[in-house]
Amino acid sequence: MAHGGDVESERAQPSVSVIHSGAEQIEKGPAIVIFGIAEAATAGLVSIWFVAGAVAALLSLELGAVLWLQIVVFLAVSIAALIATRPLAHKMLDKTIVPTNADRVLHHTAKVTETIDNENTTGAVYIDGKTWTARSEDGDVIARGAMVTIVRMEGVKLFVRKEREEP
Repeated sequence: MAHGGDVESERAQPSVSVIHSGAEQIEKGPAIVIFGIAEAATAGLVSIWFVAGAVAALLSLELGAVLWLQIVVFLAVSIAALIATRPLAHKMLDKTIVPTNADRVLHHTAKVTETIDNENTTGAVYIDGKTWTARSEDGDVIARGAMVTIVRMEGVKLFVRKEREEP
C-alpha cells in the first residue's frame, strides 16, 4: 500500500520543470509575435528567419532544454534558415527589369508615319522595321514625316520627342 501512495504523491505534485517551462513559454511567445509583426511590416524578408528560430527555441523548451541550449537552437535555426532561403528571397524580391528586344529602340531616332496627337489619341512611328503606336512626351502635335527621338516605352506605346531641326 505504501507503494501505491508513493505513485499518487508523485502524480499530485507537478514537476518543477513543467512550472518553469510555462513561465519561459510566456517569454518566448511574444518573441515569435514580435518577429512575425516585424516581418509583416517590411517587404524585405528581414526577420522571417528569427521567427523560425524562435519557434525552434520554443519547441526545444517544450522538450525540456535548458536556457543556453534554447539560445543555441534559436541562433542555429535562424542562421540555417537565413543561409537556406536568402538567395531565393533575394531572387524573388529583385525588381531589376530585364531588357527585352523591344527596349533596343529607346533613345533612337524614328520617323513619324501618322501625325502624333495625344488629344485625339493618334500617332505612329516606324523604327527597326516595325510600326509602333506613339505619343508625344511633351504633348505637342508632331506632323507626319518628322523625325523623333524615342524617350520611353509603356507597354506597346512609344513616347517620343521631336528632334531639333538643324539651322
